[in-house]
Amino acid sequence: MSVLTDEPVATDASRVVETDVLIIGAGPSGLYGAYYAGFRGLRVAVMDVLPQQGGQISAMYPEKPILDIAGFPSVRGRDLVESLVAQAAPYDPRYLLGERAVDLAYASDGRPVVRGDQGTTVRAGAVVITGGVGTFTPRPLPAGEDYLGRGQVYFVPDASAHAGHDVVVVGGGDSAFDWAAMLAPVARSVTLVHRTARFRAHRASVDKVRALGIEIVTDSEVSALHGAARLERLEVRHRGTKDTRLLPAHTVVAALGFVADLGPLQQWGLALNARRITVDTRMATNLPRVFAAGDITDYPGKVRLISVGFGEVATAVNNAATVIDPEAQLFPGHSTEKEN
Repeated sequence: MSVLTDEPVATDASRVVETDVLIIGAGPSGLYGAYYAGFRGLRVAVMDVLPQQGGQISAMYPEKPILDIAGFPSVRGRDLVESLVAQAAPYDPRYLLGERAVDLAYASDGRPVVRGDQGTTVRAGAVVITGGVGTFTPRPLPAGEDYLGRGQVYFVPDASAHAGHDVVVVGGGDSAFDWAAMLAPVARSVTLVHRTARFRAHRASVDKVRALGIEIVTDSEVSALHGAARLERLEVRHRGTKDTRLLPAHTVVAALGFVADLGPLQQWGLALNARRITVDTRMATNLPRVFAAGDITDYPGKVRLISVGFGEVATAVNNAATVIDPEAQLFPGHSTEKEN
């Protein structure tokens, strides 16, 4: 997974993507970067290991109000992501979701070539890494791995997919309580199970779930899942008494948190500081034609806020544009100067 000097041979031409800018990471910074690349007239592709846009917001707090986005006194995480996707949509970004960026190579003309773990090869004029805190790997539900795709899920991108279901959410963090509250209006039943009586979620989220009448089972763990073709019920065991009970369940949401790391990016030869990518004032890394923006970057005085990431990715894209086309202007003008 180290940086290659020669472009890998693509075995399936249908899995080769030609683009001007490849953005690795579909969180807020990456989505704004997709808009900005389109605004500059550049073709853009966005690759992310998660199955939906939004990065950490979609994975961990889709229903939480975010209070530090300029121009929005308060905006729900899910709404922010949807607005960013809509903002980029006129420029037709190519989304490569559910795919991890694995190898970085360079073609004979110096253009970066990135291979994904699902077999897609992306040839780009420049790469912008906006991977937040790195790759999210869901913590597994020990009793439930055999039911992945047959009732067990890690994410709830669309509550309507669980309409009429008995749903059990496992976890005590913000995502667990957010998803329980989101599912309550459409599911037949929602039960939340957590291994202790203390929750990591914000108090307001806990109070909201209680007010909805959702049963919260504490000091308990899921000990077994049952069902033939699909999940039908699950067994919950009390950690103290060892008593068990069966709950009906068409879906179990394993909201046990995520492990974040840089994954294969650590082998690319990027200059790192404490698992962050070192960049200069252009948001350029030490690798040719590779830029970075957002929480994944490091430089003196770095502040990790979504609003900072927006500015950084605009800087990265503008500087990438001049690398792709040396005759391009660094500053493209204001959006108000563009004709509709």
